[in-house]
Amino acid sequence: MIETGLAYVVSLVLIVSVIKVTEKKSGWRFFEYLPGIVILYFSAMLLASFGLWQKNESIQITSNLLKSNLLPAMIFLMLLGADIRQIMKLGKRMLLSFFLASLSIGIGFIGMFSMFHTYFETDAWKAFAALSGSWMGGTGNMVAIQGALGVPDSKMGYALLIDSIDYALWVMILLALVPFAKYFNRWSKADTSIIDEVSRKLSVNISNKKKSLLTLLILLSISLFISWICQYGASFLPTTAFLSPSTWVVIIATILGILFAMTPLARLAGAVDIGSYLLYGLVALIASGADIAEFSQAPFYIFSGFIVILIHALLMILFAKLFRLDLFSIGVASLANIGGVASAPILASAYSGTLIPIGVLMAMMGYIVGTFGGLMVGKILQVIVL
Repeated sequence: MIETGLAYVVSLVLIVSVIKVTEKKSGWRFFEYLPGIVILYFSAMLLASFGLWQKNESIQITSNLLKSNLLPAMIFLMLLGADIRQIMKLGKRMLLSFFLASLSIGIGFIGMFSMFHTYFETDAWKAFAALSGSWMGGTGNMVAIQGALGVPDSKMGYALLIDSIDYALWVMILLALVPFAKYFNRWSKADTSIIDEVSRKLSVNISNKKKSLLTLLILLSISLFISWICQYGASFLPTTAFLSPSTWVVIIATILGILFAMTPLARLAGAVDIGSYLLYGLVALIASGADIAEFSQAPFYIFSGFIVILIHALLMILFAKLFRLDLFSIGVASLANIGGVASAPILASAYSGTLIPIGVLMAMMGYIVGTFGGLMVGKILQVIVL
């Protein structure tokens, strides 16, 4: 049994490294259906459940210290690639599709929770707030909201479980609908020529610079400095029942990430790589405090996730008819929210290779709105419980 903070950190780094390297180098199709970050969570949780780490003061202090310092750094790094100037090149119709998708997902969570909140524990709204952040952005947004709202580690397991299972089915459905796009567009009376025009005009800045030890150290140093700035600045801001110092830290880090994405710092290669490793580390820290015995309601949580997606799908069909949106726009907008940068470009490429940049930029926009959107949904879910 591990009893010291240092041994605890070393064991988590080892687990993260093994899973990260295996996912990247093995080429196993298994990871297409079950992402490495989900495997990491449940691996760490199982080890914690079997008592690998002793839940003593030393390990708890180490865990809290790492989470509070690494979270704002991760948020900042993940947002460095989300240049809002590039996103604005998507055009009005694409932006409308994206925000309608975000809105319908938020309504889906509110509608589902209004119907079933009496069947959940009183703090379940926090888990769904974190999940809504993921489904409007990505896993990084989910972890950001977990830190902002103090979501219990066990509840994060439910959120990741829903995110993995329900999302996988939704991706398959959207890919299966691609051949029927012309029939849907005829029904919605969509003007598909706009997509081709946006695709031609769209440019995505892909850095040709290679990562170096110097650039990685610069990015890591700046992100940790930003982390300190966020925590220091948050201590001076007013707090409420919802806006805690942790929430302010997340908000400040998000704003700084958006602003610095428009500076030369964003052109340094490696921000996403470091941010990804920090994200994996944070998930491992969260999972190490969970227990498999607390997963008694997993089937109902998964069912609730499908209800959210059903409401989202019905609303997007309605919006498509009202605003004459095509299947490509609403489909990629949906996956840019629910799936993020890993899946939105895949669906875009299923329509045409020239449309991939649209999927990438839509997904990057999710990183910007996901945290704020999830916090707003969380506030409404909290009111429903009260």
